[in-house]
Amino acid sequence: MATNSLRRITLPGASRIRPSTRQPLILRTLQSTRPRYASDTAAAATEAAAAAKETAKEAPKKAGRGLRRTVLGTSLALTLLVGYLYGTDTRASAHRYGVVPLIRALYPDAEDAHHLGVDTLRTLYKYGLHPRERGDPDRDRALATEVFGYTLANPIGISGGLDKHAEIPDPLFATGPAIVEVGGTTPLPQDGNPRPRVFRLPSQKAMINRYGLNSKGADHMAAILEQRVRDYAYANGFGSYEESEQRVLDGEAGVPPGSLQPGKLLAVQVAKNKATPDGDIEAIKRDYVYCVDRLAKYADILVVNVSSPNTPGLRDLQAAAPLTAILKAVVGAAKSVDRKTKPYVMVKVSPDEDSDEQVSGICEAVRGSGVDGVIVGNTTNRRPDPLPQGYTLPSKEQATLKETGGYSGPQLFDRTVVLVARYRAMLDAVQDESEKAGAAKELAATTTTLAEPDSENVPSVEAPSGLSRKVIFASGGITNGKQARAVLDAGASVAMMYTGVVYGGVGTITRVKQELREEKR
Repeated sequence: MATNSLRRITLPGASRIRPSTRQPLILRTLQSTRPRYASDTAAAATEAAAAAKETAKEAPKKAGRGLRRTVLGTSLALTLLVGYLYGTDTRASAHRYGVVPLIRALYPDAEDAHHLGVDTLRTLYKYGLHPRERGDPDRDRALATEVFGYTLANPIGISGGLDKHAEIPDPLFATGPAIVEVGGTTPLPQDGNPRPRVFRLPSQKAMINRYGLNSKGADHMAAILEQRVRDYAYANGFGSYEESEQRVLDGEAGVPPGSLQPGKLLAVQVAKNKATPDGDIEAIKRDYVYCVDRLAKYADILVVNVSSPNTPGLRDLQAAAPLTAILKAVVGAAKSVDRKTKPYVMVKVSPDEDSDEQVSGICEAVRGSGVDGVIVGNTTNRRPDPLPQGYTLPSKEQATLKETGGYSGPQLFDRTVVLVARYRAMLDAVQDESEKAGAAKELAATTTTLAEPDSENVPSVEAPSGLSRKVIFASGGITNGKQARAVLDAGASVAMMYTGVVYGGVGTITRVKQELREEKR
């Protein structure tokens, strides 16, 4: 007999479900959506209060962290701003007492230090981080001086050798001088003498160098200076074409075509190649003329270097006859430059050729060639006594003193003052003779004309040109304002510096100018 009974049916593959642990979906849903009772509401309120309390605790912490970040960011920005203003100001003492000794310690080879300085200034200038005079100290015009018809902002210059390849004239101008001399350059590239070739005497703040006129060549320098003019033309609204460059060179920008800055002049030093035979004057003339043809239109002043002690035979060219021939060739080439205003020509002479006969011969060559001035002088082959008197050099420097090369340093100053005074007197005497001779010639011509009024063959004679006084730049041992004042009083128009800048840093010119102002007072 069949019986009715409830059987549990288990489907194959299905898991056994226990009522106590597996609730139907509808039941769970109902539980989750059931209305909250008072106990639930209280718990929720407690949780919310706790969360609010925690948020209240965190708010000051977050505000504090934000304030700290703001303070730190502002402090960092101010530190960077102050550091920028201080580091880029030539008045900062760190340039003299920090940077220079550090470089000297890190770079025992003075030439490596030189390259570092040039590369650093060029890079800093590119990004506007270069040292510069702030506040325009020359605006008071207390140091203004006239040279070649230009009113210079001050009578301080930087000598050739610091910027051998015209890579940093603008960064150097930014440090305050009115004149920057670049070069010297030779017609063809030449390596100069083997290294090492530059040596320091720190106790004397002096140097010995035998670079030997290392040069990348006149064409290389011309390309750099040409691009500089074109960049200036573009930046000042003249365009970027060849005609734009010419407009700037012809003076339309209202600045000297060399310096491209009001109240300042750019001097370009030229020399002959070492390989050019010493006795072949025609070949030597071609060397100088080659440089002039390529560089004259980018220069306010051309400097003829016949006085480097490190190029064999070069100083022999200071004899009256060869010097006159060379200078005439340079003056002629300078006058033919494609520019409305022509560059002035100066000759750089040695402090070692100092006999009356030698100085007189150079002055005669200057007069006879039409050169506009003289730079007195260059480095010396002599070895001056240490300063102060009686000081004994350290053994290392005693050994350095025996190195071949030109000596430069404060010890040359006294000699520079004496030579400037001698050249001033002789140049003026030669000029007086020239003017008297011209006046006599004019008088003779006038007398002939009066005696033969109907003659058609009387040559026309120009009146004396009222020869302008020859200009002298002083270079050698100048390190402070008092010394600059002394060479100016001796007859120079500009005091040039080199070794003083190497040891004094980029703030040297600013310091010397301030001292010079005090000397004038």
